Amino acid sequence: MVRVEKTKTRKGKRVLDDRAPKTIENDKKALFLKGNKTNEIINHAMMDLYDLKKPLAAKMDRHNPFHLFEDETVIERWGSKFDASLFVMGSNSKKRPNLLTFGRLHDGQLLDMAELRITAYQSASNFEVSKMTLGSKPCVVLEGSEFESDPDMKRIGNLFVDWFRGPTVSKVRLEGLETVIVFTAGKDEVLMRVYRTQLKKSSTATPRVELLEMGPSLNFALMRRKLADTSLFKEACKKPAALIAKRRKNLSEDVFGNQLARVHLGKQNTDAIQTRKVKALRDTPLVDDNEAEEDHGSDDEPMESD
Repeated sequence: MVRVEKTKTRKGKRVLDDRAPKTIENDKKALFLKGNKTNEIINHAMMDLYDLKKPLAAKMDRHNPFHLFEDETVIERWGSKFDASLFVMGSNSKKRPNLLTFGRLHDGQLLDMAELRITAYQSASNFEVSKMTLGSKPCVVLEGSEFESDPDMKRIGNLFVDWFRGPTVSKVRLEGLETVIVFTAGKDEVLMRVYRTQLKKSSTATPRVELLEMGPSLNFALMRRKLADTSLFKEACKKPAALIAKRRKNLSEDVFGNQLARVHLGKQNTDAIQTRKVKALRDTPLVDDNEAEEDHGSDDEPMESD
């Protein structure tokens, strides 16, 4: 049974209108949760991830006895309450130490979820590099053949891109690209590194780009995962009909984004084309062959003398 939310205030009505389905959805917000128990590593790691996601993030400080792989309705209810389609929950126990569970929701239900165990961690405070500007859009890079060959790793890589891509923008200028987040896949492990870009002078118009690690630095071991089936994932990736560009006839695009068009012209009458009036292009009268011979013969007759 779907609960119909009603409000009596204008502010509440604006909130419901903002959460209503749209052709172009709002930027995805992440919800940070703590499990029943956490430790210093989990708290600092979640704080570093929270700094990367601000302002599209909401952090809960209380501990919650959630077991997401046993009961997923809890995170679905919290995602609907805080209008967040992304979430991460940190927990620590004797059997499962230093765990971060990343996940995402679609249409109010769980789509993908992956449990990662932190095997190595360096906080962003250990790197003496200027940090990420609030609200900037990072560049997310996936390295490793596992992101292409393994179906589960391919879905987890898509989860990371969806989680860290930041706000949706139409264009990004070179000076505005400040942060690069790199995920390197190995056998049952993922390495996360965050870099700060620096533009240096070069002999060409394009500057030389250098990367300085600014943290956090995390090594993850893949534990449990819960991924959506193919039909649900295709439904989540489906675009509204209003956003699908209509295909124009005889118009194509190459790999560089250049548009190539084919134009069909009818038969042209070249006789009616106005050309430049030059002596060589003027029409000369046609002369009959007999008349030409008579004229030639008259020239050969000797002239009579008086």
